Amino acid sequence: MDIPYEQLKQTLEEILIAHGVPAENAAPAAKNYADNSLDGVYSHGVDRFPRTVDYLDRGLVDGAARPVLLSAFGAMERWDGRMGLGNVNAALMMGRAIALAGENGIGLVAIQNTNHWMRGGAFGWQAAEAGCIGICWTNTTPNAPAWGGTDNRIGNNPLIIAVPQSGGDHVVLDIAMTQFAYGKVAHAAMKGETLPVPGGYDAQGQLTRDPAAIRDGGRHLTIGYWKGSGLSILLDLAAAVLSGGNTVTDIGKKYKDEVGLSQLFIAIRPDKFQDPAVSDGAIARVVEDIKNSVPAGEGGISYPGERTLATRRRNLERGIPVLDEVWERIQGLR
Repeated sequence: MDIPYEQLKQTLEEILIAHGVPAENAAPAAKNYADNSLDGVYSHGVDRFPRTVDYLDRGLVDGAARPVLLSAFGAMERWDGRMGLGNVNAALMMGRAIALAGENGIGLVAIQNTNHWMRGGAFGWQAAEAGCIGICWTNTTPNAPAWGGTDNRIGNNPLIIAVPQSGGDHVVLDIAMTQFAYGKVAHAAMKGETLPVPGGYDAQGQLTRDPAAIRDGGRHLTIGYWKGSGLSILLDLAAAVLSGGNTVTDIGKKYKDEVGLSQLFIAIRPDKFQDPAVSDGAIARVVEDIKNSVPAGEGGISYPGERTLATRRRNLERGIPVLDEVWERIQGLR
């Protein structure tokens, strides 16, 4: 079914408030879930919303918590998320990085003791909308094997890089360290779809495009094989060292669920160096050149973020497609 954006956002906000989340946190959290779904990232929007409510009800996430500043030095800050809603904390932290960039040209904010931020790309878009190059990442629970291993010891630690464009058609990359984000594998399994390329191994250790086989007893494949594994480890260490928070190893030993995460947010103001028209010109030249590539198939050639913009426009016009079973679960949370 297709749900209008405002209806979806209001429904999610009402449910969060009913589960003890104050309005100052419920409103931005609901907007994040609705925005993620609007942009077509249902796995980190409506699909994941019931799990957040479960975490709230079990006391794993404190819906009333607000982050507190621990220390600051120049353009750098360290915060404690106090186990609050991860998407609310992340928006506040990128907001701080943007503010610091306005003062210094660059801002770096690290946060400990926070929770799942849902779609990391949302905070890349946030930075780009403010005219900033945005870079951010998070660690996770151990949910992927290090290269050469079979048991889960590293995280899929999403990395986001965004470059702003004056007209709003920002270039935004949002990638997990596994071939497919866990939520996307789960969403594909729910829809009975086959992955376009192998995304992991089945229980017999064979590469597979079957999302259900990966989800049920298999293991995920890191991007670039050993390269993704190495990048995952370094992102984890950088976030934990700068925030003073948990590593993926710590999270796996301390908790049974994906909580207590460490995250890093960087914002850079390119207009401190040059007129925005110079940046726009560089982006336009690159995009035009990419678009003139010889296509390898029928899928077309797009730059990072282009399909997101197209999906956003389509869903605003037609409504956000939500699986019937997901909408029923959400309605049951009232």
